[in-house]
Amino acid sequence: MPIRDLVLAVLVCAAWGFNFTAGAKGMQGFPPFLFMSLRFAGVLLLTLPFLRRPPPGQMPRLAAVALCMGGFHFTLLFWALGLSEDVTSIAVMQIMYIPFAVLLAWFVLGERTGWRTLAATATAFMGVMVIVFDPLVLRQLDALAIILLSAFFQALASVFMRGLTGFHPMNFQAWTAIWSLPVLALASWLFESDQVATLQAAEPMEWAALAYTVVVASLLGHGLFYVLVQRHPLPRLMPYMLIMTPLGALFGVLAWGDRPGPRLLVGGVIVLGSILFITLRGRSRGAAVASAVES
Repeated sequence: MPIRDLVLAVLVCAAWGFNFTAGAKGMQGFPPFLFMSLRFAGVLLLTLPFLRRPPPGQMPRLAAVALCMGGFHFTLLFWALGLSEDVTSIAVMQIMYIPFAVLLAWFVLGERTGWRTLAATATAFMGVMVIVFDPLVLRQLDALAIILLSAFFQALASVFMRGLTGFHPMNFQAWTAIWSLPVLALASWLFESDQVATLQAAEPMEWAALAYTVVVASLLGHGLFYVLVQRHPLPRLMPYMLIMTPLGALFGVLAWGDRPGPRLLVGGVIVLGSILFITLRGRSRGAAVASAVES
């Protein structure tokens, strides 16, 4: 990858990596459904000029992707950040969406998966088991369960997303907000209380965290990612995007005061190493298919 694009990839990973810390800060002032309602309201406001009608036949799949990604994945992610004492474990566990996606593509789409990829997937789950026995993680198994559920819905969204075509990323984000916002607002009304008082009591840094998730993580991060996707095949790009996880953990240490224990570090290395192997295998298969087509 050219140095220019490598810098862009690191910027995307940094924008998304710091989003874990920003989300943890936002959860100190807002409950999760209200926070996500405000986030998607901001995203919709800023992306409304890019809103276009979906291609014919795409609306049902678009709704499924939007609800899995916006309604479930992001809400569960920020809920887990609100429950967790640290950011590092959440940043590491979120990357488990890749092994989940491998399994879902196998069971749902019937995609052929080699034994090496399946072995790496199993090793990633073994890394999760190592993380579970970290003393800090043992005190917050509820956050662990919620972040794994968040990763599952992200994987499910990525499987549904494979059939979507003809979308500009800003148009896609606008439709994600349109589908997610009513569901999240209703959930906030049903399961949360004192929303007006919460908005009045929120501190400037908590509002800044919300603004970060809208402008930097959503619009800037996804915008730059779209630029990279236009220049490079996704299998070639994905190994670089794994930089997000160590950056997320680093921001957790520097900005949130995390002190990850040895089990969390060892388990994180196992998880990241396994997922790197999965992504590199995917890149090799993509290159092999492209070579066969060219020949």
